[in-house]
Amino acid sequence: MAYKIDNAIVKKDIAGNLTLIDPENVFEDEDAFIAVKSDDLITIQLLINGILKNDFKSWRELGVVPENDPLKSLFVRLGYSKEDIANMLKEL
Repeated sequence: MAYKIDNAIVKKDIAGNLTLIDPENVFEDEDAFIAVKSDDLITIQLLINGILKNDFKSWRELGVVPENDPLKSLFVRLGYSKEDIANMLKEL
């Protein structure tokens, strides 16, 4: 079972105004939002699914992760191959 994170799109126009695109009205009763880049959102979803499956190396094996490393680098550090990630994406 894949874990789903409710999400919508925040679109910025030329003037810098933001518009929430939420066709399913998931956020209709919300007053505040956090914007996350779409590739980071997918990475977070995949990491949560990996945690739920407990299907990766121990977090202690990661060692020190530089703060400026992209979130996606955790997959390599956790021992996932490109094929593993492709299979996880198919499950989303």
